[in-house]
Amino acid sequence: MEMSRTASPAHVAKRTKVRYAILLLIFLITTFNYADRATLSVTGSAMRAEFGFDAIRMGYIFSAFSWAYVLSQLPAGWLLDRFGARRVYAASIFLWSLFTLLQSSIGLLGSAAAAVTGLFVLRFAMGAAESPAFPANAKVVASWFPTNERGTASAIFNSAQYFAAVIFTPLMAWLTHAFGWHAVYLVMGVAGLLLALTWLKVMKNPADHPRVSRAELDYIEQGGGVVNGHSKAARAADVASTGGWSLVRQLLTNRMLVGVYLAQYCINVLTYFFLTWFPIYLVQARGMTILQAGLVASLPAICGFSGGVLGGILSDGLIRRGHSLTIARKVPIVGGMLLSVCIIGCNYVSTDWIVVALMSLAFFGKGIGALGWAVVADTSPKEALGLSGAIFNMFGNVAGIVTPIVIGYLVAKTGSFNGALVFVGLNALLTVFSYLVIVKDIKRVELRRG
Repeated sequence: MEMSRTASPAHVAKRTKVRYAILLLIFLITTFNYADRATLSVTGSAMRAEFGFDAIRMGYIFSAFSWAYVLSQLPAGWLLDRFGARRVYAASIFLWSLFTLLQSSIGLLGSAAAAVTGLFVLRFAMGAAESPAFPANAKVVASWFPTNERGTASAIFNSAQYFAAVIFTPLMAWLTHAFGWHAVYLVMGVAGLLLALTWLKVMKNPADHPRVSRAELDYIEQGGGVVNGHSKAARAADVASTGGWSLVRQLLTNRMLVGVYLAQYCINVLTYFFLTWFPIYLVQARGMTILQAGLVASLPAICGFSGGVLGGILSDGLIRRGHSLTIARKVPIVGGMLLSVCIIGCNYVSTDWIVVALMSLAFFGKGIGALGWAVVADTSPKEALGLSGAIFNMFGNVAGIVTPIVIGYLVAKTGSFNGALVFVGLNALLTVFSYLVIVKDIKRVELRRG
């Protein structure tokens, strides 16, 4: 194929590794993405004390992000397939960072009721702004990485959710303790605005990137990477030829994809417990201070991050050893989610270090099993990577609506987190059922045209 630039013979001969720099960038962006989602879980105790939120109201505020995030997935996927990841992702990062920054000012609204409403609206707006993020990540990985590296690449960007907790949960807890909850939103918002500009400057398709050698481009393309993305005209033609809602119906009636989408909902129940109620669980059920909870929450996060990277390496290693894509993806997912069920054991121990150990083991397993984005990159139609990723993300983030509300009611009605942990553990088991019973062979879907 023709490259879009002239390269020196030395540059052509040597296989560059620009794809790893792109992976580092989406890892950093995803770290900020999850840190911004988690701001309320860290500042929540201080804000409840200031504004008088009860557990049920707090549950609804937590869910505001996911209502918008879920409702915006299909439009976000269409925008990504129509206009490409570079511009859409830049706008997404800028807007969610702006809405994070504005959350620092809700105290200026006066009454507690106005503050609750303002916080709900801004979290809702932030959810809409973040909706293209993960489908864009999947689209970028499908473009920049061959199949035998895609599991590791997807696991690395997905494990940023744990890295965010390792780095930013203690930082945000310290900012809350030292300067008040307002400081968290100011710092995270400004940093995100700078990151949006960085993305816009650095990101290009592999075939258009000035630092990519012919050898790296051929390696990616021959391994199944979509190196040239699509031109604007080609993207428009693909969206038109596959027919809007007809395309959505094709994706939602494919048994394999539906099983993958359903499993992501169940996996994200664990994710949203960690992002919303986990620090509050440590404070209320285990008697820790906000600062202690911020530090302790980083331990399961470290395990989740380690498990996430290990799951991707294990999966890609199985492919290189000659195992089928189905075996390579399912073995870590099923094994990891079975391990996550141990979270229920926290109900039966009273020693804090054992609780932390069980949580850490559960999130290590969840990290190993969180290969859904690799599966989406492997299976989605090439013409609809953005839309398929958006549907996958929509299913997954319905858990962000359900989980905080269900847990809020369980805590309010029982005065205990025991039912909440059972709820989380049972969803880990449902993930296993989905991959073993509903999902059969894992392979790329071919669309029916016209």
